[in-house]
Amino acid sequence: MPEYLAPGVFVEEVSFRQKTIEGVSTSTTGFVGPARFGPTEGEPPLLTSFSEFERIYGGLDNLRLGGVEAPNYLAHAVRAYFDEGGKRLYVGRLWNPTVDSPPLSGHSTWPDAATSPDPGFALRARHPGRAGDMRVALAFKLGENALVAAAGGPELRGVAPFDTVLATPAGSPAGQAELYWAERIQDPVTGVDAFRLRDDDPVGPPASPAFTLDMFDAVRVVTVSVILRQPGRFADEQTFPGLAFHPAHRAALTRAFAAEPERRATFLYTPLVVDTDLANGAALAEALTALPNADDGTPVIDIMRQAAADPFIPSAEALTARLALSGGDDGDALVAADYAGQGDAPKTGLAALEDLEDISIVAAPGASADAVTGPGVIRQLIGHAERMRYRIAVLDSVEGMLPAEVRALRGAIDSTRAALYYPWVVVDDPLADGEPRELLLPPSGFVSGIYARNDAERGVHKAPANEVVRLASNFEFLINQRQQEALNPEGVNCLRFFEGRGFRVWGARTASSDPEWKYVNVRRYFAFLERSIEKGTQWAVFEPNGPRLWANIQRTVEDFLYNEFVSNHLAGRKPAEAFFVRCDETTMTQNDRDNGRLICLIGVAPLRPAEFVIFRIGQKTADARG
Repeated sequence: MPEYLAPGVFVEEVSFRQKTIEGVSTSTTGFVGPARFGPTEGEPPLLTSFSEFERIYGGLDNLRLGGVEAPNYLAHAVRAYFDEGGKRLYVGRLWNPTVDSPPLSGHSTWPDAATSPDPGFALRARHPGRAGDMRVALAFKLGENALVAAAGGPELRGVAPFDTVLATPAGSPAGQAELYWAERIQDPVTGVDAFRLRDDDPVGPPASPAFTLDMFDAVRVVTVSVILRQPGRFADEQTFPGLAFHPAHRAALTRAFAAEPERRATFLYTPLVVDTDLANGAALAEALTALPNADDGTPVIDIMRQAAADPFIPSAEALTARLALSGGDDGDALVAADYAGQGDAPKTGLAALEDLEDISIVAAPGASADAVTGPGVIRQLIGHAERMRYRIAVLDSVEGMLPAEVRALRGAIDSTRAALYYPWVVVDDPLADGEPRELLLPPSGFVSGIYARNDAERGVHKAPANEVVRLASNFEFLINQRQQEALNPEGVNCLRFFEGRGFRVWGARTASSDPEWKYVNVRRYFAFLERSIEKGTQWAVFEPNGPRLWANIQRTVEDFLYNEFVSNHLAGRKPAEAFFVRCDETTMTQNDRDNGRLICLIGVAPLRPAEFVIFRIGQKTADARG
């Protein structure tokens, strides 16, 4: 209570409104699996489109795991997820290094340490994977002469501190230009900032006398643009223009491609790292400009000198050096433990998804392609969903399973927070050249996108079934009515084709033996209610545990559930039939209150899907009344 110690007028802000509960999102999804590139540990990035996935994790091209070529199931699942209506997706990339692999195993590098001399710097892919075997073009640019005459003597225009310049000494023969570095100084007479040139590192006292501008005929700024192209069918070039050589420069090459970048965006979107053991930016500039150009192998520095002496600047191609990284590796085949990941920092696999509270759906697309690894990954997904409480695991059947075999797979699991889908989906292969080709994909990517689409268009209370699989051109097996009659009661959700209605999800059951949680929408709707109430009542913690607090909580929850009722998300013709909320002396004992416990009892009547629609038709006579 405020203190009033002196006479006066006091204005206080109070709230007369009831606190509200906001419904949480239910469509954010988390995938784990192998990819062509991208981070393998730490918090997965949030993706909102397939193009974002391509930029970070590479495209749809096949992987080579343990020396065996395999479809890139994760990438295809991400594409299916967004095409089916998904909006928000976290992806945790898995990578299993080869046995006894050295540090940075799987990373593409230049130069090849076994066959090439050490130039004092090296390029390497930021992340492991064959997609790191990128082509790098270093396009050097020589600016106009920045040396101009002024009343107090020559000045530099358009030059920044730590710029690298190609300067031609006064009266020297053509082609004798050398690299220098611009250093900002204060003129001892006028006190005005000016520049001088140095031929050593422009940090600290000069190792040799500095050079005044009147010693040169021309001074041109040298910059480099780095152009990257990773391998892949749909790979795009990335260009990083106008970079400088000295690490203290605001546009330093070593900052743009730092091994430990300052910005998270650099770690995700910049696939190249520049490592150097050279003492300073001066040495790095000399090493880079000594590289042979892309035309005839002439060192770039020689072409720059020619350009400084010749009024006709050579073409950009002549000032470009091209390098190729090699040695990238997609790693060994994954096992179930890789999907579980490690819980210690930096986290990997499913463990890395545990800190992301907004995820409601998890899957490991393609893990079941291996009949040996698949069942173990299913158990890992179920364990993760059970621990996290508010998530559901979308499980894939094993590729090639017959109906009897998928029944046996379902019989080995029992969870209210998992749903199993069968069979696999056939799509048109986007990587096919010329002749059309089909590709077999696990259903979890499609189904997760359908979950998200269903939540956005109808709501989480509606069963995510009788929904079109947009990308499907066929299914691995065409399930008929008799086969589904054997699979549906066991909790196997079938994907079926119907003449005139297309390819549809035709099941909405959990992989549970508990009839109370038989349906996917009921399980997910209760997760939505529980999570929303948990987040929306955090204000009550440490409040005085008495009737006023009980009444406030009861009204808050009742308002939230009443809104669900009027939105037709609950069963019953009136609110009393749809839900009840009690929070008073009848729901907690004195011992509960003495130990700081407030207990609120909530009952909700969910809507279950009309899984079996039955019409009873009989004959009647013309004069019958009813």
